[in-house]
Amino acid sequence: MGHEYLPESGESRGLFFFFFILFRRLAQSRSPETQSWLRVGNEMDDVPFFDIQLPYELAINIFQYLNRRELGRCAQVSKTWKVIAEDEVLWYRLCQQEGHLPESSISDYSCWKLVFQECRAKEHMLRTNWKNRKGAVSELEHIPDAVLCDVHSHDGVVIAGYTSGDVRVWDTRTWDYTAPFLESEFEEDEPGMQPYVSFVRINSSLAVAAYEDGFLNIWNLRTGKYPIHRFEHDARIQALALSQEDATIATASAFDVVMLCPNEEGNLQIAAEFEVQKLVDYLEIVPDTERYPVAVATAGDLVYLLKAEDSARTLHYVYGQPVTCLDVSANQAAFGVKSLGWVYEGNKILVYSLEAERCVSKLGNALGDFSCVNLRDSPPSLMVSGNMDRRVRIHDLRTDSIALSISAHQLGVSAVQMDDWKIVSGGEEGLVSVWDYRMSQKLWEVHSRPPVRHISFNSHSLITAHVPYERVVRNADLDNFASHRRHRGLIQAYAFAVDQLAFQSTVPVCRSACDAMPGYNYDLALAFPPDSI
Repeated sequence: MGHEYLPESGESRGLFFFFFILFRRLAQSRSPETQSWLRVGNEMDDVPFFDIQLPYELAINIFQYLNRRELGRCAQVSKTWKVIAEDEVLWYRLCQQEGHLPESSISDYSCWKLVFQECRAKEHMLRTNWKNRKGAVSELEHIPDAVLCDVHSHDGVVIAGYTSGDVRVWDTRTWDYTAPFLESEFEEDEPGMQPYVSFVRINSSLAVAAYEDGFLNIWNLRTGKYPIHRFEHDARIQALALSQEDATIATASAFDVVMLCPNEEGNLQIAAEFEVQKLVDYLEIVPDTERYPVAVATAGDLVYLLKAEDSARTLHYVYGQPVTCLDVSANQAAFGVKSLGWVYEGNKILVYSLEAERCVSKLGNALGDFSCVNLRDSPPSLMVSGNMDRRVRIHDLRTDSIALSISAHQLGVSAVQMDDWKIVSGGEEGLVSVWDYRMSQKLWEVHSRPPVRHISFNSHSLITAHVPYERVVRNADLDNFASHRRHRGLIQAYAFAVDQLAFQSTVPVCRSACDAMPGYNYDLALAFPPDSI
């Protein structure tokens, strides 16, 4: 190699000898293909690997299996290895593997190693801000004469429906909270006579609202505030689902489930219609289906698998054991089952394979009802659930065991979500808590009066919604901030990316001092070691 080098650490020395053995075996190979390949390599820009010469392209193919630490160690071997270890293709591939700039191409930046380091530094900064609750929190403006009915969000865009029939949308990514109203085109004789909004859903292109009278309005977020489609059901809509990837919509009304999909011209039409035996409680669209849309619906103690090209198929049924929550991923469905009857087995969460249509895991044995489950957003082989027995549980799907159980909320858990290091949970008492589940520690919490019905977060933001039980409008004379927070609902938007804020602070900051939420923040400087970059 021009000079010898032997790393001092055991891990680096093991990597060194791995390459040594690999390339000596390659040099000793007597196959015609290998000898011809080495001869061609000698005529190109050769890379010295111990006592043989390899083409540069082959060296890149070998180095692509190394992570960032191993590339750094190889860069210290020699000048030639340093050139290979800093190749743009390798660092572009590392960025893609770790989820940085997934939509970019290799020609977008000239130094992908520097881009990778900047992305890692930003990720570390956001994680530190999450732990210390450093950032900004703003309350989304409410409608004075209405009560919040339902909230949903997708990628920082929030939609809310009210008892006045109004539907409102905010884009929290721009910090422009002048939210437009989505017109419903109801023919009303007197102001305030619109029906209540039952459900709202939103994705990157569509906003959908279901009303108490069975109407369904669909807006295109790119074209304007007027509905592009309007459907009518004979009875009240019991459940509503919207695909996160495309324009597939599913509704459940009375004993019918209807799936809507766009045709070749882009107009929504009925793709499938199913008849079920009971009223639907929960409805979810399965993501990443290739040709036909697929949905999972629960109705009492029945769980249906609904495929557009097939009739409704019973996925699960045990008489007298109703389903209490539901979530789906690309190939699995998880739902809580309440155990009743003479033989009490404890409440469980069942995980079904959608391809094999059979149960693959039975998790938990709780006394309380499972009120929420998050399968789609959880890390691989893990799942988080909330229960009315006050506990948040992390389930290990590989061993069908409980990896962690946390006593979280006094009146029961109503919403929960997790990622690779934290859990955000909401309770019936109105408390929002953030946990570092690797350390089994609570980081911080905030409280409001109505129960938490919606939680959605990513690396840099958090959306929480407090929706009251009662949909009764109180006296207009009492319409102030305090009465609204107590009786009319609340939507909060948190931003942890410092570069998006107009000011910086090491403590929680709000847009207005009088609107500050009660809560506390732990000093984590001594409790948690800094994350490695």
